[in-house]
Amino acid sequence: MCGILGVVATTPVNQLLYDGLQVLQHRGQDAAGVATSEGGRFHMHKGSGLVRDVFRTRNMRNLEGNWGIGHVRYPTAGSAYNAAEAQPFYVNSPFGLLLAHNGNLTNSEALKREMFLSDLRHINTSSDSEVLLNVFAHELQAACKGLKIDEEAIFTAVAGVHRRCRGAYAVVVMIAGYGLLAFRDPYGIRPLVIGRNDCEAGTEWLVASESVAVDVLGFRLLRDVAPGEAVLVDTAGRFHSRQCAARTVHAPCMFEFVYLARPDSIIDGVSVYESRMKMGEFLADKMRRTMPNVHIDVVIPIPDSSRPSAMQMADRLDLPFREGFVKNRYIGRTFIMPGQATRRKSVRQKLNTIHQEFKGKRVLLVDDSIVRGTTSKEIVNMAREAGATKVYLASAAPPVRHANVYGIDMPTRGELIASDRSEEEIAREIGADGLIYQDLDDLKASVRALNPSLQFFETSCFDGQYITGDITVEYLNGVENQRSEAKPGKNDHNDQDDGDDGQLDLNLASDAER
Repeated sequence: MCGILGVVATTPVNQLLYDGLQVLQHRGQDAAGVATSEGGRFHMHKGSGLVRDVFRTRNMRNLEGNWGIGHVRYPTAGSAYNAAEAQPFYVNSPFGLLLAHNGNLTNSEALKREMFLSDLRHINTSSDSEVLLNVFAHELQAACKGLKIDEEAIFTAVAGVHRRCRGAYAVVVMIAGYGLLAFRDPYGIRPLVIGRNDCEAGTEWLVASESVAVDVLGFRLLRDVAPGEAVLVDTAGRFHSRQCAARTVHAPCMFEFVYLARPDSIIDGVSVYESRMKMGEFLADKMRRTMPNVHIDVVIPIPDSSRPSAMQMADRLDLPFREGFVKNRYIGRTFIMPGQATRRKSVRQKLNTIHQEFKGKRVLLVDDSIVRGTTSKEIVNMAREAGATKVYLASAAPPVRHANVYGIDMPTRGELIASDRSEEEIAREIGADGLIYQDLDDLKASVRALNPSLQFFETSCFDGQYITGDITVEYLNGVENQRSEAKPGKNDHNDQDDGDDGQLDLNLASDAER
């Protein structure tokens, strides 16, 4: 789960990229990076932490040029502690390439071996994104004839990436002296949208993980990048696109609609906000069918992503909707905080109860999903401490029973509360008087109602069906073993007190020249 951004503009893009990453911050809080291009030179700054902490005024001044890319990282492969794995990644051959990636390659280990044995390329980190960059670099070098580079060679290289890489990937690439490239995996698992802005100086282009970045930066949402498609904007602002995959199946990740994306985004033609409202309607209908004798006094959302579902659920059930929890905005998303203990502690830092909405009441709490159960258990306890006589919990998503290997932090089945428990056992574990989950068919219907052309979805964390067809028990066991063994190394740190740990010197001006 990362956020990516690419801009080709008629004026300097450093501020645009910074502002765009700020609104994509929810997609990753571990690291951030920006790279720009000016006259054939790249300028880059990246580091561990939030966007606001990574970039200072001096860093922004160095990011010169009218086109560039940005990235916010939440690691699902590689190290969460190593600042060297912040993106974008750079290789100098061929031509000079910078890449930012959202997703996860499922065959990265095999590709690493190929890179070394066949392609004679060195991979410096454990990040699958660096592997992806080197695969693209090799394919581009093979497609180019001498020093000549054109759109045909670039699209041929993307086709080569599709043949070799497995898994989920939405990618932006800067090619020195030529332009900005963006492409999406043949299944369209991870989102990528295109924005356009027509101004007096010419046409400007933007690609981003979510349409909210398009809106905030003053662009007009054009469309989504299609599964397997590559779009190319050269330095003159000319737009090219081509389908580069031999076979495509449009199957966006369902968890984008459930939780990951902002509600004000539109992904694959679907309003995330409206899809969550639909989830609430379906869940209300199920509650009527399956829990007719349960009496509820008030419906309370667990902010923020569950609010649309909770509102519609309350309306459908003709029950009062109330805000029972107030969120401290300065606490990060607990879902993406490392470690169970950290998440458990942060719940009470993040949320505080409005006691009068709970005291003496039978409460229905609505959450977007229940993953590890840590947050749910603490919230149920908080509701009881505030005076609730009964606490019921509704999840707008089905039970998360399986690992997600496509770029969401759910790789370890042992961490998932529903992996080996029934719904009754889960209710007892989190301390709820009753628990209701969304049916998977209803979840799909919630999104499909807003875009009937979406026939397939990536729902592996719910049903264990991995759409890429290459996930085995052995693979899952290997991922879990790597995760359990992962520890910070001697060079893995988040210490950036001097503010320059993430500065890559790519033709940057010296202090004497500033």
